[in-house]
Amino acid sequence: MSAELLLAFAGFALVTSITPGPNNTMLLASGVNHGFWRTLPHMAGVSLGCVLLFVLVALGLGALLTATPALYAALRTISGAYLLWLAWHIARSGPVAAGRGRGRPMRFLEAAAFQWVNPKAWVMVVGAVTTYAPHDGFSRAVAVLAVLFLAINAPSIALWAGCGVALRRVLTHPGRVRAFNGAMALLLVLSLCPLLEH
Repeated sequence: MSAELLLAFAGFALVTSITPGPNNTMLLASGVNHGFWRTLPHMAGVSLGCVLLFVLVALGLGALLTATPALYAALRTISGAYLLWLAWHIARSGPVAAGRGRGRPMRFLEAAAFQWVNPKAWVMVVGAVTTYAPHDGFSRAVAVLAVLFLAINAPSIALWAGCGVALRRVLTHPGRVRAFNGAMALLLVLSLCPLLEH
């Protein structure tokens, strides 16, 4: 792989990892409600779940979904329903009390599994495989791109959880926390717009 291709992919990985989306919205809310350290399993699940999805799409899962419209439609429906369910739970999160919000942060396996129904993750990995993985030395290129993505994604999403922790100082009043959680739930619902357009 050329240095130019790796640099272009690094830019793609940074932009898709650090911009708002379902993962980052939930990590911001988790940082506010549960703190940074309790959000670490969630962060690890997001990064490793995206990498696994990337590798599996590269190995042919993307082609299978394209060839099976019913499976694709089912995945879209499940994605939408799950995002609405998560938005409802974020909206109902209580105020930060004694350093912890009501409920618990998302666990590692839950966050990794969420990537399968996360529309932004699918767009990201399909775009990455089709745009940046060259035909020559495909398997090696996929491995290199997966490692590079992980190295860029992990600190990018950690920034969102860290910003959530910083917001805890501002969100000391229960009304502010409820408003924040409501706004995060609304952003999560709005992230469904790409699903509705297709």
